[in-house]
Amino acid sequence: MLVDVLAKFSYQLSVISYQLSVISYQLSVISYQLSVISYQLSVISYQLSVISFFLPSFPLPSPFSPTPIPLKIMYSTDVVTDAVLRTKNLNVYYGSNLAVRDVNLDIPEKQAIAFIGPSGCGKSTVLRCFNRMNDLVKSAKIEGKVTFRGQDIYGNSVNPVGLRSRIGMVFQKPNPFPKSIYENIAFGARLNGYTGDMDQLVEESLKKAVLWDDVKDKLKESGLALSGGQQQRLCIARAIAVKPEVILMDEPCAALDPISTLKIEELIHELKTQYTIVIVTHNMQQASRVSDLTAFYNAEPTPKGGKVGYLVEYDRTEAIFQNPAQESTKDYVSGRFG
Repeated sequence: MLVDVLAKFSYQLSVISYQLSVISYQLSVISYQLSVISYQLSVISYQLSVISFFLPSFPLPSPFSPTPIPLKIMYSTDVVTDAVLRTKNLNVYYGSNLAVRDVNLDIPEKQAIAFIGPSGCGKSTVLRCFNRMNDLVKSAKIEGKVTFRGQDIYGNSVNPVGLRSRIGMVFQKPNPFPKSIYENIAFGARLNGYTGDMDQLVEESLKKAVLWDDVKDKLKESGLALSGGQQQRLCIARAIAVKPEVILMDEPCAALDPISTLKIEELIHELKTQYTIVIVTHNMQQASRVSDLTAFYNAEPTPKGGKVGYLVEYDRTEAIFQNPAQESTKDYVSGRFG
């Protein structure tokens, strides 16, 4: 009798153990599904931030009209030119930490400007100030002034989405939409209310990005099927399609092979006849090849163990690389640090 009771109890325990193992498995499945959902949400969030570049915007204030406001700037080479973008006493914080300090900079029209310097010196941080991409970082805060054609872009009357249609951006890693090559170009223009010949716009944008001959017979294929270099040129074509005045490039060749890098550099030379280009690069040779002006940033340690970036020198590219005014610039471009 006792044996039967023990056997029955043992059986019930084994059933309970099995049921617990099933529940444990189901919980692990739910945990996995939640992680997948979390990843998908992060992808959607990233895509929305990219799509926001192309969303229709309210009319911009009058200082953003096509008629430029002339601003004269003087370089040490005594070359006078028009400034499209200007920073004055720019400080950028992430939380309470000062990331970049006292940046005073003028960006002339239809030239290529390179930002160089060691990691953590604030090159990309300053670049993202020009089209308010730092707005997407909750802890980011700026002091000082950033102007586009004389208008303070951080003023209350400025719509950042509209600003980004005038100041486009190409990121370090190619990020084409999961759409056809054609739709990658047409998408932003359509959202901005473009009513012209879309086929012509797509073709013109791809030709300006030197990609038309590669893709003209496969426009319905996915942009994700292109090579890395072709994807980056597709992203440039996508930026061009919304008719910007300035194109910001944050290390656009960092993930590309040497041949694709050369094609992007050749493209920059062609684009700067129509657009102002500002490029962040760690490649000294690239900066010397593609830019007309170069800004060298450096960083210094803070008492809290961090570092703060600052602008050291800004001049014609040949002067920066051949006869810099600052010793630290000379040390960096000659490879002594960085």
